[in-house]
Amino acid sequence: MKNNKNIARNLTYISQFAINMLVPIFLCSFIGLYIDKKFQTSYWFIILFFVGAVAGARNIYILAKKSYEEKEDKQK
Repeated sequence: MKNNKNIARNLTYISQFAINMLVPIFLCSFIGLYIDKKFQTSYWFIILFFVGAVAGARNIYILAKKSYEEKEDKQK
């Protein structure tokens, strides 16, 4: 039973990592595309894509740090 809980918890973390990384990238990319089409530019997509990637990496770092701290607290 404990093994099933670990599997479920790990699958939850994997899906949270994916969501926390992909949502900012897609959101910033779509905003960049909109701005590029509206003002007929070609650089906002690239800039906002990297902003989204940095934001996603930050989200993953925070989530990993929080899950590591929870694991440490349970071991004590």
